[in-house]
Amino acid sequence: MALPIVAVVGRPNVGKSTFVNRITHGNDAIVHEMRGVTRDRSYHEAEWSGVHFTLVDTGGIEMGDDDVFQGSIREQAFVGAEEADAIVFIVDGKTGIAADDDAVARILRKTSKPVFLTVNKMDNPADESAMWEFYQLGLGDPWPISSEHGHGTGDLLDAVIDVIRDIPEREPEERENIVNVAIIGRPNAGKSSLTNRLIGKERSIVSDVAGTTRDAIDTTIEHEGTFYTIVDTAGLRRKAQIDQDVEYYGFVRAMRAIDRADVALLVVDATLGLTDQDQRVAGYAHERGCALAILLNKRDAVESGDTLNALREDIEERMNFVKYAPVLSISALTGKSVDRIWNMIDDVFASYSAHITTGKLNAWLQTIREFGFTVSKGKRRLKLKYVTQTRTCPPQFTVFCNMPDLVNDNFERYLENRFRQTFELPGTPIVFKFKKRD
Repeated sequence: MALPIVAVVGRPNVGKSTFVNRITHGNDAIVHEMRGVTRDRSYHEAEWSGVHFTLVDTGGIEMGDDDVFQGSIREQAFVGAEEADAIVFIVDGKTGIAADDDAVARILRKTSKPVFLTVNKMDNPADESAMWEFYQLGLGDPWPISSEHGHGTGDLLDAVIDVIRDIPEREPEERENIVNVAIIGRPNAGKSSLTNRLIGKERSIVSDVAGTTRDAIDTTIEHEGTFYTIVDTAGLRRKAQIDQDVEYYGFVRAMRAIDRADVALLVVDATLGLTDQDQRVAGYAHERGCALAILLNKRDAVESGDTLNALREDIEERMNFVKYAPVLSISALTGKSVDRIWNMIDDVFASYSAHITTGKLNAWLQTIREFGFTVSKGKRRLKLKYVTQTRTCPPQFTVFCNMPDLVNDNFERYLENRFRQTFELPGTPIVFKFKKRD
């Protein structure tokens, strides 16, 4: 069943993310004193008094246009409110009513959804005198709380639950499997533009300012009968280059997204060519064992096909450790070849989850033995006995042999190359384990 949705809205720095973290008993929402930290809306599962619901954290709403991101943030926040069953509108009890509070209140008064005017930072519950001015917002009785200390949050949640408890649960479509897809890359490579293209709407904020996306943003969609969770991640930089702790938190979330991904789509800016950062990001995905495809974005801005061919050759040479990853040139801006990404995801996921029978594996192993290439040390000689698949996602194969300690990197690469010649498995790393068997 689809859970009721409660959206948390308000201007920047009123404590929305702190409130979300308190209710969800976690730290998934990024909290920082810097204005505008939360830009996209993010979804979190919560529970109170036995009622489960989805809590939506939104970006701080400002009605002016001074900030390059503000129009998009405002839109994201109001979209989150529009899809909600109830709205928690948070204001700052220490600073009082701001012009933006009044502007947001005028919009919320027109909605048919229940709105809970929540006055945060009321660290002293006895100080009710500061509450009276908030009645002028025209949203009924305000709820005094302290997100930091927990004062009043229980009473507020009791009221929210009373409203959403009886909301009929929405039947979700049947989903046997969901493919988790993380869109990764360095900042400003076009990840959010690609995300919006794939899901068909403005789910992530798009800007030409590096570092716009600071959280990992999940969206589950259906395409031709298959469900995919698309995760737009913060641009990955070297830790040493991350000079703001809030950006570091976004980096950590991106790493978590890769950890739970089935497929990672590495977006490379074709106008800039292959960079060391691109190599490092590919390495993160490879180390964590998810399937990988490489997308050369901004092909519309590349002068010639020769440039793209040179980039492909550069990738093949410098990213040999992920040579299994297919490469596709696209334009997220124009939509060129974006539709081909779905087949690419399906292909690499099929490899990632593939199971090969023991009979086929040992027929392949026989060809290795017949070829005669092996490793030895003195009179000791490696002999391969048999092989079986012991895991999927990614595929792992256990090779039983007489002397596992003789296996070196060169021999493992040889086995992998011969293996892929027979079974292909594009887009997925494969793992060999060697165990002693006399």
